[in-house]
Amino acid sequence: MTYAAVPGGFVRYDLRGPPGAPAVVLCGSLGSDLGMWDQQIPALARRHRVLRYDCRGHGASTVTPGPCTIDRLARDVLALLDGMDIARASVCGLSMGGQVGLWLGIYAAERVDRLVLANTGAQIGSREGWDARIAAVQRGGVAAVADGILDRWLSEPYRSAHPDQVAWLRGMLLRTPAAGYAACCAAVRDCDLRGAAAEVRAPTLVVAGALDAATPPAEARALAGRIRGASYLELPAAHLSNVESAERFTAALLQHLDA
Repeated sequence: MTYAAVPGGFVRYDLRGPPGAPAVVLCGSLGSDLGMWDQQIPALARRHRVLRYDCRGHGASTVTPGPCTIDRLARDVLALLDGMDIARASVCGLSMGGQVGLWLGIYAAERVDRLVLANTGAQIGSREGWDARIAAVQRGGVAAVADGILDRWLSEPYRSAHPDQVAWLRGMLLRTPAAGYAACCAAVRDCDLRGAAAEVRAPTLVVAGALDAATPPAEARALAGRIRGASYLELPAAHLSNVESAERFTAALLQHLDA
């Protein structure tokens, strides 16, 4: 495993693809690690320099005490790029990772070439819902909420047809440290970029899942409407559209990056 220093800790990352190729950063969902992008890597790394990583508090990255913020998670990405001498990159983020990408597109616009914001929103969920989830995780660990999360991540027909994928994602989720998961729940809870989203200038693709109850298509369309010139794509998937509709997601990602 490869690690890089970020303010107050370290993150595990994976960097692959041709040196000198256009760079793209993959920012993952709450409760995931860098493995969530496995199905995108073969095609993406053929012609891009691909950086994926375990978000702070997730996977093998450092767990820092107390609540986290999207600002802090986005600055971890900037620290990774700085450490690798990558001046500019495209950013593809899903769910919490989409909020990280949106923050970068707003507040670090000079570092962002293109944006893909998948299964996300400028604000996600309610404070009450996030507080309840944080309390459940603090009492019983991530296992206390795992079934509900998997039900939102993947549609019921997909779960029934792909039990191996469900087991793989459950393992990923259960390996997430409870403290890191709760801290990042607070980051999503406290994120509201609705007023600032119009500042994005990078060419942007917003991806939604038609079956996504966590960030419904209406929220994705609202986000696309806030960003000048943004494109919108709806896939037949629930929340992890890059897993459930992997081939179409990857094709759309490559088309947008290479436009």
